[in-house]
Amino acid sequence: MSITITEVRNAASLQSDNLRMDVELNHPDYGWIPYTLDPDDTDTTIDNDAVMALIGTDFTAYVAPTQSELDAALADEVRSDRDYRILTVDQVVSNPLRWAGLTADKQAEWSQYRTDLLGVPQQSGFPNTINWPTKP
Repeated sequence: MSITITEVRNAASLQSDNLRMDVELNHPDYGWIPYTLDPDDTDTTIDNDAVMALIGTDFTAYVAPTQSELDAALADEVRSDRDYRILTVDQVVSNPLRWAGLTADKQAEWSQYRTDLLGVPQQSGFPNTINWPTKP
């Protein structure tokens, strides 16, 4: 079942070739909804070609992200990865039975590993170059 879209607004290109766009559609059942046009989309509920025809040349041009924006996004991803790794450490450190079963040397290794993970954002080259500490 195909849905006919007759109105669009606020289209913005997501890449330089203008094949991917964010747009708002006036959906016949839901009113104005956000939608992303993507040539790789295999769902045919909405005819992307028809939507592109409605948009025509009325869209905000693509603006490539700056290096600082790319670095900020990468830093967020690296911090998320680091936070996940810290969670795996905390499963050991915060479990009294597991922690008590470790030797003093192993406890020190786990503590140092956690400290090293916390220090990842202070590494020179962060976020583009990361030297991940080795898990005990």
